[in-house]
Amino acid sequence: MNGKHMDVSVKQIVYSALFIALISIGAMIAIPVGPVPIVLQNMFVLLAGLILPPAWAAGCVAVYLLMGFAGLPVFAGGTSGIGKVVGPTGGYLLSYLPAAFLTSVISGRTKNSLIRDSVAIIAGMAVIYLFGVPWLKWVLAVSWSKALAAGMYPFLAGAVVKMVAAVIIARKLRPLIRL
Repeated sequence: MNGKHMDVSVKQIVYSALFIALISIGAMIAIPVGPVPIVLQNMFVLLAGLILPPAWAAGCVAVYLLMGFAGLPVFAGGTSGIGKVVGPTGGYLLSYLPAAFLTSVISGRTKNSLIRDSVAIIAGMAVIYLFGVPWLKWVLAVSWSKALAAGMYPFLAGAVVKMVAAVIIARKLRPLIRL
């Protein structure tokens, strides 16, 4: 391996570790509003997608999930365990992997395009809700209207704020990070 390739790999590992930590910290800030809490972890999942290459974005989310499944208290409010997957928030947790990957693929990461970043972040958040809400409906055995009322509607305004923040942060960091 040449020195430049090693530098890029070390950078990617360091940034991936940073995003694993940010996602974990974002989960600690949990405001309960029913079966699904308000958290910042989804913002950091999508930000990883805007900054890291697709495989690395998905990889850091996979490590985060494995840490939580193994018992480290990295899920919302400091919880953990494989039992979280079978609970009301399991669909949201599992959605983070494809959401990070898709956000990275769409954004293109190297082109600082506001339109691409916006489409990417909206697609990533849509994946989170497309996995999370049906899962919530299934686990709680409620109607679609109740699942949407508990798992999406209360979060939409905050989701917009998180998406805007993630795009702004990514556009500021990308020129500094060159992966």
